[in-house]
Amino acid sequence: MSSLPKVMLCGGLLTGLLAAPPAEARFGKHTDSSQDAKPAHKASAIGTEDEKPDENENRAAAAPRTVSSSDDCCRSSASGDIAEVIAGAVFELVLRGLGEVIVSTGTHRTFHPEDPETPPPAPGSGRHAVPFSFRTGVLLSPLQGGPGMDLSLGWDLRRFGADLRVSRLDLVKGAEGSRNERTLGELHLTYSPVVHEAVRVRAELGISTADLPQGLYVGPSFGMSLEACVLGPLDVEARMQVTPFPYRQVDVRSGLALHLGGFMLRGGIRGLYLNPSVSISSRDRLFGPEFGVGFAF
Repeated sequence: MSSLPKVMLCGGLLTGLLAAPPAEARFGKHTDSSQDAKPAHKASAIGTEDEKPDENENRAAAAPRTVSSSDDCCRSSASGDIAEVIAGAVFELVLRGLGEVIVSTGTHRTFHPEDPETPPPAPGSGRHAVPFSFRTGVLLSPLQGGPGMDLSLGWDLRRFGADLRVSRLDLVKGAEGSRNERTLGELHLTYSPVVHEAVRVRAELGISTADLPQGLYVGPSFGMSLEACVLGPLDVEARMQVTPFPYRQVDVRSGLALHLGGFMLRGGIRGLYLNPSVSISSRDRLFGPEFGVGFAF
């Protein structure tokens, strides 16, 4: 009977071993049931990184920002202001340079002995006796028959030169009160028999033109002109021009010219005779003052 308890004891031990759950093979670490409840991590390919929510948010923030129309307007206005400042500075420099050139040049400029950079010209080569000179100007003539404007351009190479003039007349036709415009032109070659620092006399020969109602007329033209120093930069000027045919024209003028460097202020009187076919006016003799500005280098 002693063997029966041993058999029962062995059967109970065997039954307990079969009914118990399998144990984990871990050493030195306690197993927590909460850790076992976590989902398993999926395997990823070698060389790749998992995308995290933070990285997605950073990429969305780094997307290009849309530029609004207000930003474009601000940028365009700023660039326009910069362009205006640059253009104003350039314009100011150009005007300042032109002013310095006009003041420091001209046939009647004053030379100071203490200025070594501008030596005085040799005797007989200054003012009206310069080797080369260029002149231009505009004159307004409120004549009796109507207003007139005269444009001139000329040059002198010691004794020889040329002179070009265009006169625009706005004449009134008699009692009818209608206005008629006439354009007179002159192109002369000049020769100066008298060339001196204080005076220059020119003899002129060329052609003249007039726009008549019948068409454009061209005729021979000749004249004389005088320029002479009176006092410092003040000159006296006189000129006469004649066209004998196919229309008759006599133009006489005299006045004063004040030289301010290369700039001139001019004023005087003008008498103009035109035969009726040219003037179409109640007066064939026009007379009045004239004034204007010019340049002489």
